[in-house]
Amino acid sequence: MPMVAPGAAATPLVLAIDLGTSSVRVLAVDAAGRSIEGSELQQRYAIRTGADGSAETDAQPLFDLLIETIDGALARLGPLAREVVAVGFTSFWHGLLGLGAGGEPATPVYYWGDTRSAADAAALRREVDEAAVLDRTGCRFHSSYWPAKLRWLARSQPSRFGEVACWTGFAEYALERLCSGDGFGMSLSMASGTGLLDVHRLVWDAVLLDALGLEDDRLPVLVDLRSAVTLRSEWAARWPALGNKPWFPALGDGACANVGSGAVGPDRIALTLGTSGAVRLVLPAPPGSDWHASPRLWAYRLDRERAVLGGAVSNGGNVVAWLWSLLGAEPDGAAMAAAAELPADGHGLTLLPFVAGERSPAWHDRASGVVAGLTLATRPEHLLRAGLEAVAFRLAAVYRDLAPMADADHQIVANGGAILQSPLWLQIMADTFGHPVIALPPEDEASAGGVAVMALYAARVIPKLDAIPDPAGAGLVYEPDPTHHGRYRAAMERQAKLESRLFERETTWEGGDSPVAPDRVGCSE
Repeated sequence: MPMVAPGAAATPLVLAIDLGTSSVRVLAVDAAGRSIEGSELQQRYAIRTGADGSAETDAQPLFDLLIETIDGALARLGPLAREVVAVGFTSFWHGLLGLGAGGEPATPVYYWGDTRSAADAAALRREVDEAAVLDRTGCRFHSSYWPAKLRWLARSQPSRFGEVACWTGFAEYALERLCSGDGFGMSLSMASGTGLLDVHRLVWDAVLLDALGLEDDRLPVLVDLRSAVTLRSEWAARWPALGNKPWFPALGDGACANVGSGAVGPDRIALTLGTSGAVRLVLPAPPGSDWHASPRLWAYRLDRERAVLGGAVSNGGNVVAWLWSLLGAEPDGAAMAAAAELPADGHGLTLLPFVAGERSPAWHDRASGVVAGLTLATRPEHLLRAGLEAVAFRLAAVYRDLAPMADADHQIVANGGAILQSPLWLQIMADTFGHPVIALPPEDEASAGGVAVMALYAARVIPKLDAIPDPAGAGLVYEPDPTHHGRYRAAMERQAKLESRLFERETTWEGGDSPVAPDRVGCSE
């Protein structure tokens, strides 16, 4: 996202809130899609994780951090805050929070990386037709989605489960505390990431609710993009510049990353690599259109008219950060410099980077990391290079399944803090994919930029999503090396063989189709 000085900003402005899995970011964006210089404030937080697979945080401290970040961003914006006409909100997908009868948190916030419900995902596969569920909801049974988590909570914590009056996400809880109005609810975008939404009919899936013993009145009301609410009086008094301005429902961070990359349509695929990673394509898919998900991919929603198709891996920048910590290495240290000097697949290692479980493309709910080929000659740079390449191989497998849905001459645009700071990783991606990769400028934040564009569109400041300059126009292009691509294809096959031997039972698709050769997926009017 380009930046503009406050005095040169094109009014009106929107305020963009980006709630990620490791930080809260708030910034102001002008009518031309440029961030206001000096307005951005980002504050980090940590998720509680445990050896049992837990990944959670408490709602109240996260809410307090959100308020503090909004305070700081508005203070930085100063008098220009009066030009804000709307607030957009993007949040991490798949988070689950239970609320009591009075709206108070009755559970922690459970993140997508919480794998304690893995056994319940397996049980649901035995109890419910997973292929039919995938066809309706665009999601398989997996610990990252709500069905498995809800079954696990009902089984392991029945008293707590019974105390919950409404199951929702943190963003929806935060908006309900801040705002009031008839438009309050959960957006189709956020609902599509729960695994409980019929993404074709745009209603909560009755079959799954019945299987879970859950009534739809314990779930949020479903709303679309322009269902706005306004601040409650106490918050309007705190932030008078926002007092009567519309707050639009939260949208999934992955969907917004595509928008912020200019990847809305069949001509551009977004590659996101932060803590985790994803490859996504946004296509037209109005209600009633004929589109479906393959066993290896998922299908979510940007809004009522557009689907988000793709796959997400659980292991991205977190793998490299773990290796840095394990080896005592630094991002700009000697070991990383030595890793950059190694030839493609020149370390003799085969790595399965499943330190945080795995999602796409093979959906190993109980996976753990594996390094094969270790010898006395193995050095830190070998492990670091193997980790970078192993993550690229997983994302390339998703891309291979997704590419047939895109235009033949499509572009790939990379975004995300983990990859934009690493020219080495960007080149590895281009070499592995065998396709040019355009890197957004390092300062660009695709999710925050995307939700700003969506807010400008919802507030009717811009007439369509591509009405602002292409964010990839200033990007650097990484061209693939054919020789490296050939080596990486062989390395991917080696990784796949090791994976099939260790996770043979989990790689069998129980819906009848092999995940090795998925059907083509597409959208049509």
